[in-house]
Amino acid sequence: MTTLALPDVDLYYERAGAGPRLLIVSGTGSDLQNPPRPWDWPGADRFDLVGYDHRGLGRSVPRDPDAQPAMGDFGDDVVALVDDLGWDDFSVIGISFGGMVAQELALRVGPRIRRLVLACTSCGGAGGSSYPLHELYALDPEARVDALVPLADTRAVDDADLRELLRSYMGAGLDPVVAVGLTRQLEARRHHDTYARLGDIVAPTLVAAGRYDGIAPLANSEVLAERIPHARLAVFDGGHGFMLQDRTAWPAMTDFVLG
Repeated sequence: MTTLALPDVDLYYERAGAGPRLLIVSGTGSDLQNPPRPWDWPGADRFDLVGYDHRGLGRSVPRDPDAQPAMGDFGDDVVALVDDLGWDDFSVIGISFGGMVAQELALRVGPRIRRLVLACTSCGGAGGSSYPLHELYALDPEARVDALVPLADTRAVDDADLRELLRSYMGAGLDPVVAVGLTRQLEARRHHDTYARLGDIVAPTLVAAGRYDGIAPLANSEVLAERIPHARLAVFDGGHGFMLQDRTAWPAMTDFVLG
């Protein structure tokens, strides 16, 4: 458990395990103090694995909490992290918002990334943006959950049992107060656009998508797979949380990283 002092933020990260180097870049509102943690997924113990808190979330504290970071700033944070670790080559799994940050990272460090997984994410711009979550977080908590459930898995519109399951799961972890750091993250997210630069990503890439994802629709993943030169698409049975819904997802991503 370590904090890296950067000019704009004290970046908190944790490292555990042995094996090939792997960085997990987590999604919106993620915090290493709360499950699921990067070390919880099947196969995580096969890697020298690093996870971290995005600036303004968890234990990563920005110098100026009123400053609005851009997506590029989140990318710069993780470049500084892998530089400090001395990682000249490594693999990356970026999940949702973390997939957006991972795109910025891949565009910055080029061939240092051995394998790249972009899961349930979007490139923005002409390639399609993920759902504007900043609009939902302006709602009261109950209304927010009601709106998020059919986006998390579009089947929930017609499946009452799935709708109730998702509502219970999502409501249990929902903080009634939207933290300032999360607000800043959502603002950066809404402006994410790497569409015109995707052709510059050189890492072999797996784009992993949930067939019923209403937050990062399958069409957005198809664009990523088409535009990134060395990419292929894998579609799983689930929504935005397909990694929890489809037992084949984590093994498929792990096998790709181990290559």
